Amino acid sequence: MSYVTFDARVCQLGEGPLWHPDRQQYFWFDITGRRLLSRTQDEALEWDLPEMASAAGWIDRDTLMIATETGLRRFDIGSGGHEPIVALEAENDVTRSNDGRADPMGGFWIGTMGKSAESRAGAIYRFHKGSVERLVPEVTIPNSICFSPDGRSGYYADTRRQRIWVLPLDSEGWPEGPAEVFVDLREKGLNPDGSVVDSEGGLWSAQWGAARVARYLPDGRFDRAIEVGGRHASCPCFGGAGLDEMIVTTACQGIEAPDTAQGITYAVDPGVTGQAEHRVIA
Repeated sequence: MSYVTFDARVCQLGEGPLWHPDRQQYFWFDITGRRLLSRTQDEALEWDLPEMASAAGWIDRDTLMIATETGLRRFDIGSGGHEPIVALEAENDVTRSNDGRADPMGGFWIGTMGKSAESRAGAIYRFHKGSVERLVPEVTIPNSICFSPDGRSGYYADTRRQRIWVLPLDSEGWPEGPAEVFVDLREKGLNPDGSVVDSEGGLWSAQWGAARVARYLPDGRFDRAIEVGGRHASCPCFGGAGLDEMIVTTACQGIEAPDTAQGITYAVDPGVTGQAEHRVIA
């Protein structure tokens, strides 16, 4: 078996795993369950949230930035308290946040989508130096937000369109040219969900409905895939002291009678090291 259970708590929609490098600790979300989860060597941790949240970046040892259905918030890990940083589609009852990740320049990219996956209802934004700018409009299910090791390429997917794109970035982390298709999965019938890039520039894509995470080389060629127990693999994350571990969240959503393998978080051996998650400047 290529996977083991990392955390057996069931998430309806597991997403957004993050390895906090200062704390040496994983965090992840159950979006529709409105929970932030974590695990240390000694205990399983959990925080109930007042609204759906989906992705995080680390600000300092004690603080996360979390993306919710109404904006970005500063979250205190010790107390569970949180306060707004900036609103994001707060006036739009149709949408919520989805996939997101900090970029190498201290910004934070975050996608929004319709709560019922309404066609092209969402977008991808970048938070940088206190303000938010829309980068990609009319996205249905934004995913695969991640960055090359040199910080000059940004990736994103629209799961509904079954493609991952790559954007050239300038030295400040802003797009400096048009997006190009990095991986087109339509012929194979695969659905790219969350992704992360390793230290060699390989992109690892969790594939919703396929029970696996697949690695694509920097030129877009398929390299290999690792199975997980959950059918709806949703997002991978590198972690561990040597960044040589990987956890993969999964979901029960859309499965009529989920068995005990669905919705839990798995650990796999990626056979390569990852990149340290970048700090968000907030």
